[in-house]
Amino acid sequence: MRQAQGLSARQRVTRKPVPAVREPETPRLTPRRATWLVLRRPDTREARETQVLTALQGQHPAFAEATQWAEDFAQLVRNRQPEPLEPWLVRAASSVSEVFQRFAKRLREDYDSVEAGVTLPWSNGPVEGHLNRLKLLKRQMFGRATLDLLSRRLLLASERVQVQAPGQQTPLEAPAWDAAA
Repeated sequence: MRQAQGLSARQRVTRKPVPAVREPETPRLTPRRATWLVLRRPDTREARETQVLTALQGQHPAFAEATQWAEDFAQLVRNRQPEPLEPWLVRAASSVSEVFQRFAKRLREDYDSVEAGVTLPWSNGPVEGHLNRLKLLKRQMFGRATLDLLSRRLLLASERVQVQAPGQQTPLEAPAWDAAA
Protein backbone atom coordinates (compact mmCIF):
# COMPACT_ATOMS: atom_id res chain seq x y z
CA MET A 1 0.00 0.00 0.00
CA ARG A 2 2.89 2.31 0.68
CA GLN A 3 4.19 1.90 -2.82
CA ALA A 4 0.76 2.70 -4.22
CA GLN A 5 0.79 5.93 -2.22
CA GLY A 6 4.24 6.83 -3.41
CA LEU A 7 5.92 6.32 -0.03
CA SER A 8 9.04 4.37 0.66
CA ALA A 9 8.90 1.45 3.02
CA ARG A 10 10.66 3.35 5.80
CA GLN A 11 8.60 6.52 5.74
CA ARG A 12 5.77 6.83 8.20
CA VAL A 13 2.72 8.97 7.92
CA THR A 14 2.47 11.36 10.81
CA ARG A 15 -1.01 11.83 12.08
CA LYS A 16 -2.32 15.00 13.52
CA PRO A 17 -2.89 14.82 17.25
CA VAL A 18 -6.47 14.23 18.23
CA PRO A 19 -7.92 16.92 20.47
CA ALA A 20 -8.81 15.86 23.96
CA VAL A 21 -12.47 15.09 24.48
CA ARG A 22 -14.09 16.55 27.53
CA GLU A 23 -17.57 16.52 28.88
CA PRO A 24 -19.58 19.73 28.62
CA GLU A 25 -19.82 21.69 31.85
CA THR A 26 -23.59 21.86 31.61
CA PRO A 27 -25.84 19.36 29.89
CA ARG A 28 -27.45 20.38 26.60
CA LEU A 29 -30.73 22.18 26.84
CA THR A 30 -33.39 19.91 25.38
CA PRO A 31 -37.10 20.76 25.13
CA ARG A 32 -37.79 18.48 28.09
CA ARG A 33 -35.14 20.17 30.27
CA ALA A 34 -36.43 23.61 29.25
CA THR A 35 -39.96 22.58 30.24
CA TRP A 36 -38.78 21.45 33.65
CA LEU A 37 -36.83 24.68 34.10
CA VAL A 38 -40.02 26.63 33.52
CA LEU A 39 -42.29 24.43 35.66
CA ARG A 40 -39.86 24.06 38.54
CA ARG A 41 -40.59 26.22 41.57
CA PRO A 42 -38.53 29.43 41.37
CA ASP A 43 -37.22 28.98 44.93
CA THR A 44 -35.84 25.49 44.12
CA ARG A 45 -34.02 26.47 40.92
CA GLU A 46 -30.26 26.54 41.04
CA ALA A 47 -28.44 29.75 40.09
CA ARG A 48 -27.20 28.22 36.83
CA GLU A 49 -30.76 27.18 35.89
CA THR A 50 -32.07 30.66 36.62
CA GLN A 51 -29.35 32.16 34.40
CA VAL A 52 -30.25 29.82 31.52
CA LEU A 53 -33.94 30.64 31.88
CA THR A 54 -33.26 34.38 32.00
CA ALA A 55 -31.05 34.15 28.91
CA LEU A 56 -33.75 32.26 27.01
CA GLN A 57 -36.39 34.79 28.01
CA GLY A 58 -34.15 37.63 26.85
CA GLN A 59 -33.52 36.02 23.46
CA HIS A 60 -37.14 35.12 22.71
CA PRO A 61 -39.95 37.44 23.87
CA ALA A 62 -42.57 34.82 22.97
CA PHE A 63 -40.78 32.34 25.25
CA ALA A 64 -40.79 34.92 28.06
CA GLU A 65 -44.56 35.32 27.71
CA ALA A 66 -45.11 31.56 27.57
CA THR A 67 -42.93 31.13 30.65
CA GLN A 68 -45.00 33.64 32.57
CA TRP A 69 -48.27 31.93 31.54
CA ALA A 70 -46.95 28.50 32.53
CA GLU A 71 -45.59 29.71 35.88
CA ASP A 72 -48.90 31.41 36.69
CA PHE A 73 -50.89 28.28 35.87
CA ALA A 74 -48.51 26.03 37.81
CA GLN A 75 -48.78 28.34 40.82
CA LEU A 76 -52.58 28.28 40.52
CA VAL A 77 -52.62 24.46 40.55
CA ARG A 78 -50.06 24.16 43.35
CA ASN A 79 -51.96 26.50 45.68
CA ARG A 80 -55.31 24.80 44.95
CA GLN A 81 -57.13 28.11 44.74
CA PRO A 82 -60.01 28.30 42.23
CA GLU A 83 -60.36 32.12 42.42
CA PRO A 84 -57.40 32.95 40.12
CA LEU A 85 -58.53 30.33 37.57
CA GLU A 86 -61.21 32.49 35.94
CA PRO A 87 -58.99 35.58 35.48
CA TRP A 88 -56.20 33.36 34.13
CA LEU A 89 -58.58 31.84 31.56
CA VAL A 90 -59.79 35.30 30.49
CA ARG A 91 -56.20 36.53 30.03
CA ALA A 92 -55.20 33.35 28.21
CA ALA A 93 -58.19 33.58 25.85
CA SER A 94 -57.14 37.11 24.90
CA SER A 95 -53.46 36.18 24.57
CA VAL A 96 -51.47 36.76 21.41
CA SER A 97 -50.34 33.14 21.52
CA GLU A 98 -52.66 30.77 19.72
CA VAL A 99 -51.51 27.89 21.91
CA PHE A 100 -52.76 29.53 25.09
CA GLN A 101 -56.01 30.54 23.41
CA ARG A 102 -56.70 26.91 22.50
CA PHE A 103 -55.63 25.73 25.96
CA ALA A 104 -58.00 28.20 27.64
CA LYS A 105 -60.82 27.15 25.29
CA ARG A 106 -60.35 23.46 26.17
CA LEU A 107 -60.23 24.21 29.88
CA ARG A 108 -63.39 26.28 29.61
CA GLU A 109 -65.21 23.41 27.84
CA ASP A 110 -64.78 21.24 30.93
CA TYR A 111 -64.65 23.99 33.53
CA ASP A 112 -66.30 22.01 36.36
CA SER A 113 -63.72 19.23 36.14
CA VAL A 114 -60.83 21.69 35.94
CA GLU A 115 -62.11 23.59 38.95
CA ALA A 116 -62.50 20.33 40.89
CA GLY A 117 -58.97 19.33 39.89
CA VAL A 118 -57.61 22.64 41.15
CA THR A 119 -59.49 22.61 44.46
CA LEU A 120 -59.91 18.98 45.54
CA PRO A 121 -57.05 17.02 47.10
CA TRP A 122 -57.93 13.73 45.37
CA SER A 123 -55.95 12.34 42.50
CA ASN A 124 -56.40 9.49 40.05
CA GLY A 125 -52.71 8.63 40.42
CA PRO A 126 -53.30 5.42 42.42
CA VAL A 127 -55.82 4.22 39.83
CA GLU A 128 -53.35 4.90 37.03
CA GLY A 129 -50.69 2.99 38.97
CA HIS A 130 -52.92 -0.08 39.27
CA LEU A 131 -53.80 0.09 35.56
CA ASN A 132 -50.12 0.31 34.68
CA ARG A 133 -49.36 -2.74 36.84
CA LEU A 134 -52.21 -4.77 35.30
CA LYS A 135 -51.14 -3.85 31.78
CA LEU A 136 -47.61 -4.98 32.61
CA LEU A 137 -48.94 -8.36 33.75
CA LYS A 138 -51.00 -8.61 30.56
CA ARG A 139 -47.95 -7.86 28.40
CA GLN A 140 -45.89 -10.46 30.26
CA MET A 141 -48.55 -13.10 29.54
CA PHE A 142 -49.02 -12.20 25.87
CA GLY A 143 -48.99 -15.30 23.68
CA ARG A 144 -48.31 -17.66 26.59
CA ALA A 145 -51.71 -18.93 27.63
CA THR A 146 -55.45 -18.59 27.35
CA LEU A 147 -57.67 -15.88 28.73
CA ASP A 148 -58.55 -18.07 31.74
CA LEU A 149 -54.93 -18.21 32.89
CA LEU A 150 -54.51 -14.46 32.36
CA SER A 151 -57.60 -13.70 34.46
CA ARG A 152 -56.36 -15.99 37.25
CA ARG A 153 -52.98 -14.26 37.28
CA LEU A 154 -54.57 -10.79 37.36
CA LEU A 155 -56.82 -11.78 40.26
CA LEU A 156 -53.93 -13.37 42.14
CA ALA A 157 -51.79 -10.26 41.62
CA SER A 158 -54.56 -8.03 42.96
CA GLU A 159 -54.88 -10.25 46.05
CA ARG A 160 -51.15 -9.89 46.76
CA VAL A 161 -51.36 -6.09 46.61
CA GLN A 162 -54.20 -5.78 49.11
CA VAL A 163 -53.20 -4.60 52.55
CA GLN A 164 -52.99 -7.47 54.99
CA ALA A 165 -54.12 -7.37 58.60
CA PRO A 166 -51.38 -6.87 61.21
CA GLY A 167 -49.74 -10.15 62.17
CA GLN A 168 -51.02 -11.95 59.07
CA GLN A 169 -48.26 -13.61 57.07
CA THR A 170 -48.19 -14.22 53.35
CA PRO A 171 -48.21 -17.85 52.26
CA LEU A 172 -44.95 -19.10 50.78
CA GLU A 173 -46.58 -21.57 48.41
CA ALA A 174 -46.41 -21.48 44.63
CA PRO A 175 -48.90 -19.17 42.91
CA ALA A 176 -52.11 -20.73 41.63
CA TRP A 177 -51.38 -19.72 38.04
CA ASP A 178 -48.11 -21.70 38.10
CA ALA A 179 -49.95 -24.87 39.15
CA ALA A 180 -52.57 -24.38 36.44
CA ALA A 181 -49.96 -24.19 33.69
